[in-house]
Amino acid sequence: MNVFVGAIAFGIVSASIIAIASVGFTMQFGVTNVLNLAYGDVMTVCAFLAYDAYGGTHSLPVALATGAAAGAGLSWFLSKYVYRMFVRHGTNLVGMIIVTLLVAVIVQNVLLAFVGGEFRVLSISAGSNFGIGAFRFTSSQLFIVILGVVLMLLVQTLLHRTRLGKAMRATASNSVLAQASGVRTDRVVDAAWLISGLLCGLAGVVLVMSTTAFETTTGSSFLIVVVAAAMLGGVGNPTGAMIGALVVGLVSSITASYTNASYQYVFAFGVLILVLLVRPWGIFGQAGAAKEVTG
Repeated sequence: MNVFVGAIAFGIVSASIIAIASVGFTMQFGVTNVLNLAYGDVMTVCAFLAYDAYGGTHSLPVALATGAAAGAGLSWFLSKYVYRMFVRHGTNLVGMIIVTLLVAVIVQNVLLAFVGGEFRVLSISAGSNFGIGAFRFTSSQLFIVILGVVLMLLVQTLLHRTRLGKAMRATASNSVLAQASGVRTDRVVDAAWLISGLLCGLAGVVLVMSTTAFETTTGSSFLIVVVAAAMLGGVGNPTGAMIGALVVGLVSSITASYTNASYQYVFAFGVLILVLLVRPWGIFGQAGAAKEVTG
């Protein structure tokens, strides 16, 4: 029983990290229809910058702020000066996937040239243990969970309580109609990339906080889990991404506790396959006509 409870607690922490990353990923995709496969490598860049910031200041807020700012800035730059150029030349969805994959390879190799192939460790103290009901968390784990919950609440508030959120949902639904209705879709797209990048940067920092060591491929490896959570909930649906992250985090953690940890995501992907067989568009996704990419 203690093993199961411990697995649930660790699964909640994992789900919080996955949720931060997958919500940013799916929000940007929902607005632009660009499947950004460079997302994981941007996470890694932000993790290294946060690592340097923490090494110089020993301040976690500074590290988080550095990661968030780097993620927002790099994502906006890639959107504005790389992806948008291809979108305006009529590159379709499949073509944009190839473009983002090439960008991912470039970012990863540029990062490797600057930082080398050595592993790094973000040495942040785990802190005291806290008991919440039957669950026990270290202070760093509890911080990650609280940060995840706060960010998810902020995203929901943004999408459903603000003009920007309504404009983002309108653009995601039909960018042509939204533009005809007076929505500045270009500004909405910029905002989507900035918010997505901010969440991407924060996810990169909390990911390396919870891992033993990280290197230049850490983010790209984690991207598989992020995409799985987004697909499970319904790609383009932030609420669905949160639920998908919770399912993936809990299933992988529980199975890792009772089987070989190397197979922890196999069972989560099995759940994903079963769900997609019943609902090909995900738990909260909606079937609809194909969309064009939006720049």
